[in-house]
Amino acid sequence: MATPLSAAEMLSALKTEGLGVHEHVGWTTHNRDKATGKAFGPVIGVLIHHTAGHGDRELCFDGRYDLPGPLCHAWLGRTEGLWLIGHGRANHAGLVDHDVLDALRKQAPLPHDDHAHADGNDCLYGLEIENLGNGKDPYPDAQYRQAVLWAAALCRAHGWSERSVAGHKEVQPGKIDPSFDMDDFRADVRKQLAAGPTGTGGKPAGKASKPRVDLSRLIDAAKTDPEAKQGHVSYLTGTNLTEAALVELGHLARTYAGDGSFGSATVTAYARWQRHLGYTGAAANGIPGRTSLVKLGAASGLFTVIA
Repeated sequence: MATPLSAAEMLSALKTEGLGVHEHVGWTTHNRDKATGKAFGPVIGVLIHHTAGHGDRELCFDGRYDLPGPLCHAWLGRTEGLWLIGHGRANHAGLVDHDVLDALRKQAPLPHDDHAHADGNDCLYGLEIENLGNGKDPYPDAQYRQAVLWAAALCRAHGWSERSVAGHKEVQPGKIDPSFDMDDFRADVRKQLAAGPTGTGGKPAGKASKPRVDLSRLIDAAKTDPEAKQGHVSYLTGTNLTEAALVELGHLARTYAGDGSFGSATVTAYARWQRHLGYTGAAANGIPGRTSLVKLGAASGLFTVIA
């Protein structure tokens, strides 16, 4: 745990890492501390999001009718660069899994996020990356590199490793942001930390890669969840990505997606996808196979597959 950086320390850390930084008017005092009666900190890590839209810098500053701003500490545009939005408590994380927070605090491997009962806004810095988040909206190399530098700068300033970095989808059940692979992102942060704040110059620190769905874990979920108690979750991230793809391609109603459970409605929808591919009989039973899952990920653009 650490004391949050002051506004001046934040700005210095980002610039030292090699980032160009834009300062939104009023960012240094823009927070939710007074309104909520909760002070920001101690901090334990950084959280990566995508905005699910474009041209949303001011939305992240002002907030929505149901969620006051700031909605992040920094906003990273597709072409507009990095903007400091708030300093202090921000409405970006919401309720998250306490076990995941413990792992970030210990810089340990992250467990599965199956609960949402701790306030992540208390202790996590948040970056919102301008992107539709549908798997078809690419992250320009320059934008992705700036995200890596932002995370590395804060980790370096606090003496953290890449283990203090998480995606929103890794801390809160039902979330799918950001729409790139967080293991690859952490690996790029690790490389940047090892190189030093000026060690990589303008060289790329990797490229955004799609999330990966583990086929064996998804098969277990498809066989286990339908007969389990309501709300049982075996493989939240992979199931959510599969359901999002089925929704995208018109095989599953949106109302049945996003709870992390590979229930009977998802099995039925996956069977529709298998029949769409030409499978029949037992080969279209709603249990994912490698070929059908690879084709689902490719057709939707949302994920790749590992065995």
